[in-house]
Amino acid sequence: MKCIEISDRKLVLTERPIPKPKPGEVLVKVYAAGVNRPDLMQRKGLYPPPEGGTDIPGLEIAGEIAERGRGVKNLKNGQQVCALVSGGGYAEYCTVPAPQCLPLPKGMDFITAAGIPETFFTVWTNLFDSGRLKKGETVLVHGGASGIGTAAIQIARAAGAKVFVTAGSDEKCRACKKLGATLAIDYNTGDFVTEVMKATKDKGVDVVLDMVGGDYIPRNLKVLGPGGRHVSIAVQHGRMAEVDILQVMQKRLTLTGSTLRPRSVEEKFAIAEALYKNIWPLLHRKNAFWSLFCKKRITPVIDRVFPLADAQAAHDHLEAGTHVGKVILRVM
Repeated sequence: MKCIEISDRKLVLTERPIPKPKPGEVLVKVYAAGVNRPDLMQRKGLYPPPEGGTDIPGLEIAGEIAERGRGVKNLKNGQQVCALVSGGGYAEYCTVPAPQCLPLPKGMDFITAAGIPETFFTVWTNLFDSGRLKKGETVLVHGGASGIGTAAIQIARAAGAKVFVTAGSDEKCRACKKLGATLAIDYNTGDFVTEVMKATKDKGVDVVLDMVGGDYIPRNLKVLGPGGRHVSIAVQHGRMAEVDILQVMQKRLTLTGSTLRPRSVEEKFAIAEALYKNIWPLLHRKNAFWSLFCKKRITPVIDRVFPLADAQAAHDHLEAGTHVGKVILRVM
């Protein structure tokens, strides 16, 4: 099979044997794979694959089941799926624990579906499991135009929450508002603390979904209202921050966070079940007629598609930060 491997911090096309599914796994013929920031970190040597896992990057795929491992009964050969994987997505074939597969949403193509698993798993577990976001609450999402951000806007809005975001340009802010954000702040020209407190009449927000870290943490705590929850999912500005513990005590704040890749298959299966129950009914391809009747519609936002052989160009594009939504590799 053709696949991508990391060589001297660059992505190169090569060939390797097709992997065999272990008991409880399936082999998926990959048609498309999502590109995510953890892939960039792995390429740079900052996010190694799990022990015993493949060194091929790629955390989410869409395709069809080519072979079932022993004990897999609820999936069929030829079934179209999208799946969360711990690695191996940048390849024509990839093995996946069966519980991490979800059926391709009705009417959705492989390219669009490949933008779901890593992003939607991350958003769901952090907004609702860790962040305990509820209907009627307000959430601030940093990086609103990213793959995570565009998904978080739609999912939080569908759950009945009000969404504020930060983004890096007027164009990105407009895109976020089009997806349903009530307030979009250009972090290059405005101060999100001032803007959020003004918009909430100094009450603050209930949840902050933060992928920045570093110097954003104390600013995030300022915009959290009483009982607020701060959820960290990345550390683009660094892993260290100075926190005013008295502020945490006085406002009864919760500081939490998570990473997805190291979690057990059982934990990922629980998230998959929640997505299938709550989000799958709202997923569909973008359709002007449908949108007239469904205010809660959700669809992955696809920024650009690259062929597998151009995986390095896809990484360069993501790293440039000009994208809105997901970057996808077309594998077959």
